Amino acid sequence: MKIPFETIDWTGIPKVEHKGETGTSYWQTIQHEGLRIRIVEYSEGYLADHWCEKGHIVHCVEGDFTTELKTGEKTKLHKGESFIVSDNLSSHRSHTENGVKLLIVDGDFLK
Repeated sequence: MKIPFETIDWTGIPKVEHKGETGTSYWQTIQHEGLRIRIVEYSEGYLADHWCEKGHIVHCVEGDFTTELKTGEKTKLHKGESFIVSDNLSSHRSHTENGVKLLIVDGDFLK
């Protein structure tokens, strides 16, 4: 994968709505071959409607949220904190009480 220098103006990228079990998420997505970069916002009271097996690098830009592993372990992340996980290593889902804005990077390099 070779990506030439590129700037991203997130204000010009449409937000796509994704309903959670509760609440809503809004994704702004940049897609390259084998690489996806997103700004994701979860509304107040958001709970993901599925357990995710995908690998991610997740950075909390604003607010806070909790990521729950299927094993029951919970980790709360605040503004300025991040987590990383590879594909198929930890089933996880996120929820937030007050809303959150995340930068999420995933792709083939996390397989």
